[in-house]
Amino acid sequence: MRRVVITGMGTVNPLANSVDETWDAVKKGKCGIGPITHFDTSELKVKLAGEVKNLDVEAILGAKDARRMDAFTQYACVAAKEAFEDSGLDMEKEDADKIGCIVSSGIGGLNTIATEHSKGEEKGYSRISPFFIPMSIVNMAAGQIAINFGLKGMCTSVVTACAGSNNAIGDAFHRIRDGYEDVMFCGGAEGVIMPLAIGGFQSMKALCTGEDPNRASIPFDKERHGFVMGEGAGILVIEELERAKKRGAKIYAEVVGYGSNCDAYHITAPNPEGEGGAKCMELAVKDAGLEMSDIDYINAHGTSTPLNDAGETLAIKKAFGDHAYKLMVSSTKSMTGHLLGAAGAIEGIITSLALRDGFVPATINYLEKDEACDLDIVPNVGREADIKYALSNALGFGGHNASVVFRKYE
Repeated sequence: MRRVVITGMGTVNPLANSVDETWDAVKKGKCGIGPITHFDTSELKVKLAGEVKNLDVEAILGAKDARRMDAFTQYACVAAKEAFEDSGLDMEKEDADKIGCIVSSGIGGLNTIATEHSKGEEKGYSRISPFFIPMSIVNMAAGQIAINFGLKGMCTSVVTACAGSNNAIGDAFHRIRDGYEDVMFCGGAEGVIMPLAIGGFQSMKALCTGEDPNRASIPFDKERHGFVMGEGAGILVIEELERAKKRGAKIYAEVVGYGSNCDAYHITAPNPEGEGGAKCMELAVKDAGLEMSDIDYINAHGTSTPLNDAGETLAIKKAFGDHAYKLMVSSTKSMTGHLLGAAGAIEGIITSLALRDGFVPATINYLEKDEACDLDIVPNVGREADIKYALSNALGFGGHNASVVFRKYE
């Protein structure tokens, strides 16, 4: 049962293209949501998204390599580059067989699939790019990161919809804790702000159709009516504590607990009674060797859909009892939108920094109270607070639940 700490982080997301800039935006309560610019939305009701902005992928990764990656893999590799440099790892001094990679994506290379399908329909399927398959498959973000840095330990991809990043972080944590690897790159990436994905979620009535960015992603607000699609990636470098200390690595926070289970209820809707989510949080806290009353803050899944926010609130009440009303429970998706398979990674980074700096992010743009969402959601303004344990929730289509517990490193 080895201790596991976070020693490197990288991200691109709707708020910013680095960890420091993202954290600054979160502390200021900025909103990264705006009109969709990636394509013409005139035929769709959905007009808003959380797009990555001002990112020169070719300058960072090289033009040739970037052109052979789907957007989700590009974002993952950019985030991994920052995380690697941040970690201070020197691969010439490391045992590559003891460093692995688990990176999730909910949907993977849908841009590439759509583009190559259209090409096949128009010009014939013999004209499809030879890079079509390796660009579109979901595991390629993890594979490219492993290739880029020479990581020869376990390399895999968790595909559990919007719970994927938390599963990646949690599975990587257990791999190190149990001695299989010493270091893991983990997180998630998503890049599907494109007509097919937006159209699909719109048809499910899952997306916000409003046009005011400040009233679009509004978790726990009574007027919420759908989530806002986001894109980007978050990668964390986690490693065994003693080796991190030995090499003089800076430590952001400690990963101490992980729980994962399934509602086994519905293909898209969470169990409205919150039973699966409640049990998942209990599993994570038990895995950390803690009591439920030890948790100070929850970075909620908080998607801004009617079902999720009410169901997650109920799940927290069931799991924590009276302590639920002493918790701070905010949703940073109010700033970033919902990054699907990358959401948990972005939120894991934010939660770690919240612990390090003693600052709880706000749920911004909150106006209308919903009696079904009556916990302390840290409305509109972030809060200085000495928090020692925080939990990050992620829930996905198919009933997937994943919770990770982080501890302030002292």
